[in-house]
Amino acid sequence: MRRFAGVSLLLGLSLCAAAEVYEVGPGKTFEAIGLAPWAALQPGDTVLIHWRPEPYREKWVICRQGAEDAPITVRGVPGPEGQLPVVSGDQALTPAPLNYWNEARGVIKIGGANVPADLMPGYVAIENLEIRSARPSYQFTDRYGATQTYALNAAAVYVEKGEHLTIRNCILRDCGNGLFIGSSNAAATRDVLVDSNLVFDNGNAGSLYEHNSYTEALGIVFQFNRYGRLRAGALGNNLKDRSAGLVVRYNWIEGGNRQLDLVDAGAEPLLASPRYSATHVYGNLLLEPPDEGNRQIVHYGGDSGSSRNFRKGTLFFYHNTIVSTRTDRTTLFRLSTNEESCEASNNIFYVSAGGKTLSLVDSSGLLRVGRNWGMPGWVATFSKLDGVIDDDGTWITSDSPGFADPGERDFGLTAESACVDTAVALADLPLKSQYVRHQRGEERPDDGKPDLGALELAQPVKKE
Repeated sequence: MRRFAGVSLLLGLSLCAAAEVYEVGPGKTFEAIGLAPWAALQPGDTVLIHWRPEPYREKWVICRQGAEDAPITVRGVPGPEGQLPVVSGDQALTPAPLNYWNEARGVIKIGGANVPADLMPGYVAIENLEIRSARPSYQFTDRYGATQTYALNAAAVYVEKGEHLTIRNCILRDCGNGLFIGSSNAAATRDVLVDSNLVFDNGNAGSLYEHNSYTEALGIVFQFNRYGRLRAGALGNNLKDRSAGLVVRYNWIEGGNRQLDLVDAGAEPLLASPRYSATHVYGNLLLEPPDEGNRQIVHYGGDSGSSRNFRKGTLFFYHNTIVSTRTDRTTLFRLSTNEESCEASNNIFYVSAGGKTLSLVDSSGLLRVGRNWGMPGWVATFSKLDGVIDDDGTWITSDSPGFADPGERDFGLTAESACVDTAVALADLPLKSQYVRHQRGEERPDDGKPDLGALELAQPVKKE
């Protein structure tokens, strides 16, 4: 055993030693992104794309494998004022050496190619880039030199398949889908981290089918992201997901038809996974603008027409802060059938129109309600309750949650808030961090008496 461990260590060291750094930009080795050796990247290689005043108008595929201790990294190098390099799909060129299908589906594609040879991409990171402008109003030049138009569902980053992927500190905008991640029966995308990105201005006017992000993977974590408003007139959701092993934590998610649309998978490896029946949403700020889209904040279950593959599990919904400024009604949860359940505790549910405009569920499902804050007058449903609400009677109600400065969108708490020090202990909840405006996180303060909602009040240091 020692011999194999030694061989493994030597192999890892040799991979790191052989890693290359390829620099793209003005005055660098490669003036254009397409000149970098995309078809020959090895574990540990890094492609640095330097900022320049004008966008890079190029599009490409990443279909190579890194390693756990030596990922392949594509990283933008910011400009003098922190500007991220811009990669635009508008009038973009696909480099002739690359050969991959579905060119019209994205600006940067992961997986699904002839050159480089097709395989399951793995251990790939994309960082520090603004990637934009892939929708039918934009055109590109394909690898044969022909002019093509993007598909309605084109994405800034389109993942056909991949494993151990990271998308970090990017801006994804002005596309059909900002981020699209797919899976199939033959090739499930696995282990994805979507971290500290700005995703906004996506979707298509008049269409329900494109979203700020649309994902289906076996194991995916969204954290410290800012999800802004969709494109004007777009009818899609903000974060739409069909994954198994989904974790949505410490994000700012504002607007959309629904902030979270968590529905049924299509790929068999996901449906067969025991992780499919447990979804974790905690530490998020979910903001509902006035009269935008559906009045439901979270949908959990399915939308495929047949309930056979609906999630039929539990949505664990803890320590979130929901702020609705709708002038009409707001509904917290739509649980698709009575086989879907939700456990909701330690949340803040604020509606500016008053407590009577808030309902807990649409109609169906089992909702277990622990301690939360809400305004007086909330109701179980605005229609007929076909499911069950199990309320333990520990709600805290008052006229105001005690936000620090809601006019400035500071939804932290004041020391006088009824939400301070009143959360209940929750077993096995890994609430370690909290969101910092914007696209950052910090360790959540811990004085042994947690607060309700996504943001813990920082306690002053006592003077001796």
